[in-house]
Amino acid sequence: MSTDPSEIRVSLGRNLTYGLLDHLGKTIVTGGYADRPFPTEAELSKQHGVSRSVTREAVKMLTTKGLLSARPRQGTIVQPDSTWNLFDPDVLRWLLDRKFSIELLREFNQLRVAIEPAAASLAARFADEQGLALIRAGFGRMQVADNGGDDTLEADIAFHVAILRASTNPFFAQFCDVVATALRTSIRFTNRIQGRTADLAAHEAVMHAIEARDPEAARTAMMNIIDEVMELIVKSSASE
Repeated sequence: MSTDPSEIRVSLGRNLTYGLLDHLGKTIVTGGYADRPFPTEAELSKQHGVSRSVTREAVKMLTTKGLLSARPRQGTIVQPDSTWNLFDPDVLRWLLDRKFSIELLREFNQLRVAIEPAAASLAARFADEQGLALIRAGFGRMQVADNGGDDTLEADIAFHVAILRASTNPFFAQFCDVVATALRTSIRFTNRIQGRTADLAAHEAVMHAIEARDPEAARTAMMNIIDEVMELIVKSSASE
Protein backbone atom coordinates (compact mmCIF):
# COMPACT_ATOMS: atom_id res chain seq x y z
CA MET A 1 0.00 0.00 0.00
CA SER A 2 1.49 3.33 -1.06
CA THR A 3 2.24 5.95 1.60
CA ASP A 4 2.97 8.73 -0.86
CA PRO A 5 1.22 11.79 0.65
CA SER A 6 0.27 13.08 -2.80
CA GLU A 7 -1.64 9.87 -3.52
CA ILE A 8 -3.41 10.05 -0.17
CA ARG A 9 -4.24 13.68 -0.86
CA VAL A 10 -6.01 12.71 -4.09
CA SER A 11 -7.99 10.04 -2.23
CA LEU A 12 -9.41 12.72 0.06
CA GLY A 13 -11.01 14.51 -2.87
CA ARG A 14 -11.02 18.21 -3.68
CA ASN A 15 -12.33 19.25 -0.27
CA LEU A 16 -9.42 18.08 1.83
CA THR A 17 -11.02 18.95 5.16
CA TYR A 18 -14.19 16.98 4.49
CA GLY A 19 -12.20 14.18 2.86
CA LEU A 20 -10.07 13.84 5.99
CA LEU A 21 -13.15 14.14 8.20
CA ASP A 22 -14.88 11.34 6.30
CA HIS A 23 -11.81 9.10 6.37
CA LEU A 24 -11.15 9.59 10.08
CA GLY A 25 -14.83 9.33 10.97
CA LYS A 26 -15.19 5.99 9.21
CA THR A 27 -11.98 4.74 10.81
CA ILE A 28 -13.19 5.67 14.29
CA VAL A 29 -16.67 4.17 13.82
CA THR A 30 -15.27 0.91 12.43
CA GLY A 31 -12.96 0.54 15.43
CA GLY A 32 -9.76 1.51 13.67
CA TYR A 33 -8.42 3.21 16.79
CA ALA A 34 -9.74 0.68 19.31
CA ASP A 35 -6.26 -0.70 20.03
CA ARG A 36 -4.10 2.31 19.31
CA PRO A 37 -4.06 5.97 20.33
CA PHE A 38 -5.52 8.60 18.06
CA PRO A 39 -2.70 10.36 16.13
CA THR A 40 -1.56 13.88 16.93
CA GLU A 41 -2.29 16.70 14.50
CA ALA A 42 1.32 16.58 13.33
CA GLU A 43 1.09 12.83 12.69
CA LEU A 44 -2.21 13.16 10.82
CA SER A 45 -0.82 15.96 8.66
CA LYS A 46 2.21 13.87 7.75
CA GLN A 47 0.21 10.66 7.17
CA HIS A 48 -2.32 12.30 4.86
CA GLY A 49 -0.22 14.97 3.22
CA VAL A 50 -2.39 17.88 4.34
CA SER A 51 -1.75 21.08 6.25
CA ARG A 52 -2.09 21.42 10.00
CA SER A 53 -5.03 23.80 9.49
CA VAL A 54 -6.91 21.13 7.48
CA THR A 55 -6.14 18.53 10.14
CA ARG A 56 -7.13 20.87 12.98
CA GLU A 57 -10.48 21.67 11.35
CA ALA A 58 -11.29 17.99 10.69
CA VAL A 59 -10.46 17.07 14.29
CA LYS A 60 -12.59 19.97 15.55
CA MET A 61 -15.55 18.72 13.47
CA LEU A 62 -15.13 15.19 14.81
CA THR A 63 -15.06 16.59 18.32
CA THR A 64 -18.30 18.48 17.68
CA LYS A 65 -19.86 15.22 16.45
CA GLY A 66 -18.91 13.56 19.74
CA LEU A 67 -16.34 11.13 18.32
CA LEU A 68 -13.27 12.79 19.85
CA SER A 69 -12.38 14.81 22.91
CA ALA A 70 -9.26 16.77 23.81
CA ARG A 71 -7.98 16.41 27.36
CA PRO A 72 -5.09 18.19 29.05
CA ARG A 73 -1.89 16.11 29.07
CA GLN A 74 -3.76 13.23 27.41
CA GLY A 75 -4.16 14.58 23.91
CA THR A 76 -7.05 13.75 21.60
CA ILE A 77 -9.01 10.66 22.64
CA VAL A 78 -11.60 8.59 20.79
CA GLN A 79 -14.91 8.73 22.66
CA PRO A 80 -17.22 5.75 23.33
CA ASP A 81 -20.17 5.43 20.97
CA SER A 82 -22.53 6.51 23.76
CA THR A 83 -21.31 10.09 23.24
CA TRP A 84 -21.61 10.13 19.43
CA ASN A 85 -24.21 12.47 17.97
CA LEU A 86 -26.52 9.98 16.27
CA PHE A 87 -28.59 12.82 14.82
CA ASP A 88 -25.59 13.97 12.81
CA PRO A 89 -26.02 12.70 9.21
CA ASP A 90 -22.31 11.94 8.86
CA VAL A 91 -22.22 9.85 12.04
CA LEU A 92 -25.38 8.01 11.03
CA ARG A 93 -23.98 7.36 7.55
CA TRP A 94 -20.74 6.00 8.98
CA LEU A 95 -22.70 3.72 11.29
CA LEU A 96 -24.89 2.46 8.46
CA ASP A 97 -21.87 1.95 6.20
CA ARG A 98 -19.88 0.18 8.93
CA LYS A 99 -21.77 -3.06 8.70
CA PHE A 100 -25.38 -3.71 7.86
CA SER A 101 -27.18 -4.24 11.15
CA ILE A 102 -30.76 -5.39 11.58
CA GLU A 103 -30.63 -4.06 15.14
CA LEU A 104 -29.62 -0.58 13.97
CA LEU A 105 -32.34 -0.69 11.34
CA ARG A 106 -34.88 -1.67 14.01
CA GLU A 107 -33.78 1.20 16.24
CA PHE A 108 -34.06 3.66 13.39
CA ASN A 109 -37.57 2.53 12.55
CA GLN A 110 -38.53 2.83 16.21
CA LEU A 111 -37.47 6.46 15.88
CA ARG A 112 -39.60 6.77 12.76
CA VAL A 113 -42.61 5.46 14.71
CA ALA A 114 -42.16 8.32 17.17
CA ILE A 115 -41.70 11.02 14.51
CA GLU A 116 -43.29 10.39 11.12
CA PRO A 117 -46.90 9.52 12.11
CA ALA A 118 -46.97 12.62 14.31
CA ALA A 119 -45.50 14.71 11.49
CA ALA A 120 -48.15 13.41 9.08
CA SER A 121 -50.87 14.28 11.61
CA LEU A 122 -49.49 17.79 12.02
CA ALA A 123 -49.22 18.20 8.25
CA ALA A 124 -52.92 17.32 7.94
CA ARG A 125 -53.70 20.12 10.39
CA PHE A 126 -51.22 22.83 9.52
CA ALA A 127 -49.64 22.31 6.08
CA ASP A 128 -49.94 25.34 3.82
CA GLU A 129 -50.28 25.15 0.05
CA GLN A 130 -46.53 25.08 -0.43
CA GLY A 131 -46.23 22.17 1.97
CA LEU A 132 -49.02 20.27 0.26
CA ALA A 133 -47.42 20.95 -3.12
CA LEU A 134 -44.13 19.44 -1.93
CA ILE A 135 -45.93 16.31 -0.72
CA ARG A 136 -47.76 15.98 -4.05
CA ALA A 137 -44.49 16.53 -5.90
CA GLY A 138 -42.83 13.82 -3.83
CA PHE A 139 -45.60 11.37 -4.57
CA GLY A 140 -45.55 12.38 -8.23
CA ARG A 141 -41.86 11.51 -8.35
CA MET A 142 -42.66 8.12 -6.82
CA GLN A 143 -45.20 7.45 -9.57
CA VAL A 144 -42.71 8.44 -12.25
CA ALA A 145 -40.00 6.35 -10.58
CA ASP A 146 -42.34 3.34 -10.52
CA ASN A 147 -42.34 3.53 -14.32
CA GLY A 148 -38.58 3.94 -14.53
CA GLY A 149 -38.51 7.69 -15.04
CA ASP A 150 -36.93 8.70 -11.73
CA ASP A 151 -34.78 7.25 -8.97
CA THR A 152 -37.06 5.18 -6.72
CA LEU A 153 -34.94 5.74 -3.64
CA GLU A 154 -34.63 9.50 -4.01
CA ALA A 155 -38.34 9.86 -4.85
CA ASP A 156 -39.38 7.91 -1.75
CA ILE A 157 -37.09 10.01 0.44
CA ALA A 158 -38.44 13.23 -1.10
CA PHE A 159 -41.98 12.21 -0.13
CA HIS A 160 -41.12 11.48 3.50
CA VAL A 161 -38.97 14.61 3.88
CA ALA A 162 -41.78 16.74 2.38
CA ILE A 163 -44.13 15.55 5.13
CA LEU A 164 -41.63 16.43 7.86
CA ARG A 165 -41.34 19.93 6.41
CA ALA A 166 -45.11 20.25 5.87
CA SER A 167 -45.70 19.55 9.57
CA THR A 168 -44.58 23.20 10.08
CA ASN A 169 -42.90 22.05 13.30
CA PRO A 170 -39.26 23.25 13.19
CA PHE A 171 -38.15 20.40 15.48
CA PHE A 172 -39.49 17.79 13.07
CA ALA A 173 -37.93 19.66 10.17
CA GLN A 174 -34.56 19.21 11.90
CA PHE A 175 -34.93 15.45 11.36
CA CYS A 176 -34.97 15.78 7.56
CA ASP A 177 -31.27 15.02 7.07
CA VAL A 178 -31.34 12.15 9.57
CA VAL A 179 -34.43 10.58 7.99
CA ALA A 180 -33.05 11.03 4.47
CA THR A 181 -29.73 9.44 5.41
CA ALA A 182 -31.16 6.46 7.26
CA LEU A 183 -34.01 5.87 4.80
CA ARG A 184 -31.43 5.07 2.12
CA THR A 185 -30.48 1.93 4.03
CA SER A 186 -34.00 1.15 5.23
CA ILE A 187 -35.57 1.42 1.78
CA ARG A 188 -32.80 -0.63 0.15
CA PHE A 189 -33.38 -3.31 2.77
CA THR A 190 -37.17 -3.45 2.36
CA ASN A 191 -36.99 -3.34 -1.43
CA ARG A 192 -34.48 -6.19 -1.46
CA ILE A 193 -36.67 -8.34 0.81
CA GLN A 194 -39.92 -7.54 -0.97
CA GLY A 195 -38.48 -7.64 -4.46
CA ARG A 196 -40.31 -4.44 -5.34
CA THR A 197 -40.26 -0.71 -4.77
CA ALA A 198 -42.39 1.32 -2.35
CA ASP A 199 -46.12 0.63 -1.95
CA LEU A 200 -47.62 3.51 -3.92
CA ALA A 201 -51.13 2.90 -2.58
CA ALA A 202 -49.92 3.14 1.01
CA HIS A 203 -48.08 6.40 0.34
CA GLU A 204 -51.03 7.78 -1.60
CA ALA A 205 -53.25 7.07 1.42
CA VAL A 206 -51.00 9.28 3.54
CA MET A 207 -51.12 12.08 0.97
CA HIS A 208 -54.91 11.91 0.61
CA ALA A 209 -55.42 11.97 4.39
CA ILE A 210 -53.22 15.06 4.67
CA GLU A 211 -55.07 16.74 1.80
CA ALA A 212 -58.38 15.88 3.47
CA ARG A 213 -57.18 17.53 6.69
CA ASP A 214 -57.73 14.29 8.60
CA PRO A 215 -54.98 14.08 11.26
CA GLU A 216 -55.89 10.63 12.59
CA ALA A 217 -56.17 9.07 9.14
CA ALA A 218 -52.79 10.61 8.20
CA ARG A 219 -51.21 9.25 11.38
CA THR A 220 -52.65 5.77 10.80
CA ALA A 221 -51.66 5.69 7.13
CA MET A 222 -48.06 6.62 7.92
CA MET A 223 -48.00 4.12 10.77
CA ASN A 224 -49.09 1.41 8.33
CA ILE A 225 -46.07 2.11 6.13
CA ILE A 226 -43.64 1.88 9.04
CA ASP A 227 -45.39 -1.19 10.50
CA GLU A 228 -44.77 -3.03 7.23
CA VAL A 229 -41.06 -2.24 7.50
CA MET A 230 -40.97 -3.39 11.12
CA GLU A 231 -42.62 -6.68 10.16
CA LEU A 232 -39.96 -7.28 7.53
CA ILE A 233 -37.23 -6.51 10.07
CA VAL A 234 -38.73 -8.98 12.56
CA LYS A 235 -38.98 -11.70 9.89
CA SER A 236 -35.41 -11.07 8.79
CA SER A 237 -34.18 -11.22 12.39
CA ALA A 238 -35.97 -14.53 12.93
CA SER A 239 -34.36 -16.06 9.87
CA GLU A 240 -30.82 -15.19 10.94
